[in-house]
Amino acid sequence: MSDTQLQGKKVAFLVATEGVEQVELTQPWEAVRAAGGEPVLLSTQPGRVQAFDHLDAADSFAVDVLVYDATVGDFDALVLPGGVANPDALRTSREAVAFVGQFAASSKPIAAICHAPWTLVEADAVRGRRVTSWPSLATDLRNAGAEWVDEQVVVDTSGPGPLITSRKPDDLEAFSKTLLEHVAGVSS
Repeated sequence: MSDTQLQGKKVAFLVATEGVEQVELTQPWEAVRAAGGEPVLLSTQPGRVQAFDHLDAADSFAVDVLVYDATVGDFDALVLPGGVANPDALRTSREAVAFVGQFAASSKPIAAICHAPWTLVEADAVRGRRVTSWPSLATDLRNAGAEWVDEQVVVDTSGPGPLITSRKPDDLEAFSKTLLEHVAGVSS
């Protein structure tokens, strides 16, 4: 996918215990791993998270770190995979929203795809930012102060750190490539 190298870089993937769209977790995860980075699965509960292929249960994945034990300083970037239920659950978790808000205040990249920007809305991390998402979130994002556009990948650099957003699984190749480029530029 890319010649970008991420040796020594740790990337947090934050998901709820159920409802993450599997391909939106696994494709960027594998891109980070293939580039030599260390993907780390964060969640709100210990054990395993249940991924979905749209509405059908798919694989489950072991949680590496609980979000309330994680600190922004431990990671070089944050990825928020989508799925409808996943970000909807995350935005009700005080710890998850706080972690996302702290990450948004840092200079480190955040990458969110599909429905994942709902968690960014809850963390007040889209105000004044240019973003994209699954089309049904456009009004929510505009109401939260974002400029919503319908593009494959949007990189907004107007905040403390880059905010990378994409619309849907069809955008994953470009989303992952853009993520790797921005993580490679972060000083550990």
